[in-house]
Amino acid sequence: MRRNAIWLVAVALVVGGATTAVATSGNFRTHLSGDEEFPEAVVTGAQGQATFKLSADGESLSYKLNVANIEDVLQAHIHVGAPESNGPIVAFLFGLVPDPGVDVNGTLASGSIDAGDLIGPLVGQSLEDLVEVIEAGGAYVNVHTVAHRGGEIRGQL
Repeated sequence: MRRNAIWLVAVALVVGGATTAVATSGNFRTHLSGDEEFPEAVVTGAQGQATFKLSADGESLSYKLNVANIEDVLQAHIHVGAPESNGPIVAFLFGLVPDPGVDVNGTLASGSIDAGDLIGPLVGQSLEDLVEVIEAGGAYVNVHTVAHRGGEIRGQL
């Protein structure tokens, strides 16, 4: 079933003309830009790349979040939500940093997520539940800044 979900995500991206997310065999990545912010694109020179790798036992999801040309970063998360919608936070990747935030060119955050790290609607759920949401294209990475507290750059997983 998961292979079908991954294939469907890939087909949806090709049909929709977007190339922001790629998922294969428990590996996920997305390009983050201001164009992906909703309800309105953010004009910014900032961009990012988030990569995720599911462990062999399926119990943890390692990640690395690289950003460029971004100032005053406060937080970064995985949110549940389809493209062109906003949704709740389900996992922290970076933050909570107080104002004025941090300026970063390079790795903003890296680490791993397990079931105990899930919050919001996924609290108490398994990591597999998050992976299923990601494989279905129902999650995104968002980096929040002082200037754009709702998010400056975003990428759909």
